[in-house]
Amino acid sequence: MKNTNHRLLELTIHIICWGLFFGFPLFFIQHDNGNIDWPAFMRHSVVPVALFIIFYINYLILIPAILFKNHAGRFLVVNLVVICIMTLGLRYWHTINMPPPFSRPHIMEPPQFIFYLRDLTSLIFATGLSVAIRMSLRWSETELARQEAVKSRTEAELKNLRNQLNPHFLLNTLNNIYALTAFDTEKAQQAIQELSKLLRYVLYDNQQTFVPLGKEVDFIRNYIELMRIRFSSQVRIATHFDIKPNSQSPIAPLLFISLIENAFKHGISPTAPSFINIRITEKDNVVSCVIRNSNYPKTSADKSGSGIGLEQVLKRLDLLYAGHYEWNRQTSEDGKEYISSLKIFITQNDTEYHDTDLRNYR
Repeated sequence: MKNTNHRLLELTIHIICWGLFFGFPLFFIQHDNGNIDWPAFMRHSVVPVALFIIFYINYLILIPAILFKNHAGRFLVVNLVVICIMTLGLRYWHTINMPPPFSRPHIMEPPQFIFYLRDLTSLIFATGLSVAIRMSLRWSETELARQEAVKSRTEAELKNLRNQLNPHFLLNTLNNIYALTAFDTEKAQQAIQELSKLLRYVLYDNQQTFVPLGKEVDFIRNYIELMRIRFSSQVRIATHFDIKPNSQSPIAPLLFISLIENAFKHGISPTAPSFINIRITEKDNVVSCVIRNSNYPKTSADKSGSGIGLEQVLKRLDLLYAGHYEWNRQTSEDGKEYISSLKIFITQNDTEYHDTDLRNYR
């Protein structure tokens, strides 16, 4: 459909331009009474017709069949022959149908090569214009195809990242439930029930590139409640969610959960008091996720998690929000606190582009 509209627009532009070009002489061949001298118009239309012919010989035949096949030399030779033949034909037609008036005394007629040069230059100009327009259209089509290829490649890469992320998330959650079974069977059963609430979102609802922020935050709340079951009172988990009611702002699914998983992985000590503070806010098209947690880096002997979560976050940010995000990570001077601050700037163009995903989600 888009290609059809493009062709229709191209045809319309050609008709308008050539209509103006052929119609312009009408303003100069009118009689005093307003009538048009049609025989004179037909005589003056010979040169425009010749330009029209040479333009479309190149536009429709020679450029696609020769120049675009990387035969520039052959293209030049063929055009030179065609232009020379048409120049001689124009001069012959003018000699037969528009003979010069009788020479008047003391008035020197211009040499004939001036007229040949004029016609030759006009035909070369029409050929060059045809090449320029056709080349610009080809460049535009090539650039559009390149953008489509980049978009398809990006979507494929994002799909691959999502396919990796879902098992990664489930593996971490199952590891947590497995740890519960060792000392609290009742909590493990409760955790399995909580996990079932998350599975639908992880396996089905996040298959779009973007989901509403409100749904993503609901998922995060459920995940945090699942994690609370595992930990003792020594672990303080504080959350603050300040977003619009039922927010529809488009956000990449499971983007923040990797940061939260990282906080639980590195911010909890089995023996010492620990804390995790999670704050997600939305203001003026800026979605912010700030996570502060106690810092207890895992040892090399700890095999929980594969460590691919944050790497995936960075790849997805670069693919989806290039130039529209800020991600700062730092450890306090005493090394006891780790801070991760991610800001995503949602532009109007982004919102319009993601509308299809949001409609599909609903």
